[in-house]
Amino acid sequence: MTLGPLMVDLEGTVISETEKTLLLRPEVGGVILFTRNFESVRQITAMVEEIHELKMPRLLVAVDHEGGRVQRFHEGFSRIPAAATYARVADDDIAKSRQLAENAGWLMAIELRACGIDFSFAPVLDLAHGLSGVIGDRAFHNKPATVATLAYAFMHGMNRAGMQAVGKHFPGHGGVVEDSHIAMPVDHRELDELLRSDIVPFETMITNR
Repeated sequence: MTLGPLMVDLEGTVISETEKTLLLRPEVGGVILFTRNFESVRQITAMVEEIHELKMPRLLVAVDHEGGRVQRFHEGFSRIPAAATYARVADDDIAKSRQLAENAGWLMAIELRACGIDFSFAPVLDLAHGLSGVIGDRAFHNKPATVATLAYAFMHGMNRAGMQAVGKHFPGHGGVVEDSHIAMPVDHRELDELLRSDIVPFETMITNR
């Protein structure tokens, strides 16, 4: 038996019988958690354990917990800085910024892994073009090489804590105004320009992982 391709969400802090039936379907391979699913560290740990015990191979449990304004769990968890925080350090001291990013990735991941959560959708690989409100301070920098350097450090920290990384949002959300949660953004730049800029962090992470 293999895991299905679908990742689904849950309504609240307790898994209903209807939701258990859904999670047992062969098409379902994972669960994404949100703030509405969180009450306490003890509760979320028990919930994740219950999800994992439903079937084998066990369902993957994920969360958006990159830091800054996208951190689903708060009470009992460290407050992870927004990615743009490291940019202010990077312009003066890239080595220090890289170490801070790695430490943040490790801290975020070690706390989630302690609750049984398999992975977080992080780090953000978008460029800070100053166009996208939904990205904003979630981006590490406006330079592709710096984004790649800091995101790689963040990923390395996650890996040290026993968590895989999920770089997002391919092929780059920083160069569009529309919010992809509610609209279909279109980047009107030529492919060659994207390959020289927004796609560089993704290519670098894949090549060097």
